[in-house]
Amino acid sequence: MKYNLRHLTQYSYPQPVANSYNVACLTPRQLPYQHVEQTQVDVEPYPSEVQQRTDYFGNTQHFIHLQSPHLQLAVTANSIVRVLRRDNILKIQDGASQEQLQQHLASARDSATLQAKLCSNASQLIPLLPEARALMSPLLGHNQNVLQLAQAINQLIFKEFQYDPEFSTVVTPLSEVIRHKRGVCQDFAQLAIACMRSVGIPARYVSGYLETRPPEGQPRLVGADASHAWFAVFDPTLGWIDFDPTNNLLADEQHLTVAFGRDYADVVPLKGLLQGSGEHTLTVAVDVAPME
Repeated sequence: MKYNLRHLTQYSYPQPVANSYNVACLTPRQLPYQHVEQTQVDVEPYPSEVQQRTDYFGNTQHFIHLQSPHLQLAVTANSIVRVLRRDNILKIQDGASQEQLQQHLASARDSATLQAKLCSNASQLIPLLPEARALMSPLLGHNQNVLQLAQAINQLIFKEFQYDPEFSTVVTPLSEVIRHKRGVCQDFAQLAIACMRSVGIPARYVSGYLETRPPEGQPRLVGADASHAWFAVFDPTLGWIDFDPTNNLLADEQHLTVAFGRDYADVVPLKGLLQGSGEHTLTVAVDVAPME
């Protein structure tokens, strides 16, 4: 499936601000199942400096500096992306056992395994919580392989947790999400990661977009799509396999991948510092438009 992707992030300030330093993580990934045919990040007003780098996980980041006073900052990422079918559901039965995974983690020294080890530990937004281990405990002992366990926790979160966009923010502790059994895609992805890590299984956070289709006969609303998040689990033979607990799916051609990390803090779409008033109005508009 081929998509025209547009992501606008706009900050408006009541008083002029200056020396605005920002980091954008908005460029889709080049992956075996995702081909980025075209991508560009535009900044208004015209920035004093823009530098591009690749972080430890291979994500593209743009460092943006605006020196002149400004009342508004708009960062727009435009991309054309082709996403291929992954057929991950066919790979579930072939997943490694927990014992095979642990043996691999203990002996292998390649870069992919080192990244997986990093994603086995607590991170800034995902502590190793006993509550997460308690969610996993009933799923253990059924002779399930690593990917089957991931599929089970994917389904559990979908069934037992309520999607509630009014409940949480990007700083809501994971313990509160578990206690109230509600949250949004970011919360559910990080909860699944906490559950997998609680039993020593490497899991990472994935940021991106999900194509949303309107009811039959109704037009798509431009800008109505939103950023999405899911999680991926490491298998020593199959690599990283992606699961979407918000929708109880395995990620496929409707999932457009932007970045990987230990948690949301590694892949924030746009963050920064500025000189001036801290007050601002934030506008985000995302459009994922099929091209074929």
